[in-house]
Amino acid sequence: MPDSRTEPDGSVVVRVLSYNIRSIRDDVDALARVVRACAPDLVLLQEAPRFFRWRKKLARLASAADLVILSGGAPAAGPALLCSLRATVERTEDVLLPLTAGRHRRGFATAVVRFGRARLGVLSCHLSLDAEERHVQGGLLLKQLDGLGVPYAVAGGDVNDRPDGRTFRRLAGALQDCWAVAPWGAEHTLPPAAPRQRIDAIFATHGVEVLACGVPVDLPGVSQRDLRAATDHLPVLAALRIPATGD
Repeated sequence: MPDSRTEPDGSVVVRVLSYNIRSIRDDVDALARVVRACAPDLVLLQEAPRFFRWRKKLARLASAADLVILSGGAPAAGPALLCSLRATVERTEDVLLPLTAGRHRRGFATAVVRFGRARLGVLSCHLSLDAEERHVQGGLLLKQLDGLGVPYAVAGGDVNDRPDGRTFRRLAGALQDCWAVAPWGAEHTLPPAAPRQRIDAIFATHGVEVLACGVPVDLPGVSQRDLRAATDHLPVLAALRIPATGD
């Protein structure tokens, strides 16, 4: 997995981690160790705490992983963004999606950040368990990315759909499915003890160079014990090269 760096031409290599953390109801120390070992510049969380003392719980995880809170949590109905101090934040927006009666509220945590001369839109999502609602949300995700007004963007999250599913294919048709472009590590994210399906993914707009993407099972500092104890999903880690977009 390539390290974060700035290239001579002004482009940057960033590490992006997407992780469903089940409201930090499991082993928070194991979770923090996994996140910290991945050395991410951006973390796209799903099922971040969003009820009692949610800010304190999310801040504790961010601090333990040497990161800061960027956006999301309760205002985005679960998705959240963390970042390293390497990122300069231009703006953030928490988006609530239309609510279907009897179902969970869903949302997007979004931001535009800068790494030197490279600007990047970021979105974390957790799509519906219902196939029709999920497909509509996939379209809203693409619209939201386009509305960020930047040439390069990354979206990640718990898609609740497999690669052959209609919503996953909708996203992969408009964006790069980072695992499919540059597979690294392991593919499947659920369940942690015996993973056999891929419903968590990172997508990037065209123009972003995908260097590697996958579940960090062999990354130094990431143990199988911690992966199983941290939460009920495995994380997805990607290394992306973002072109410079000017001063």
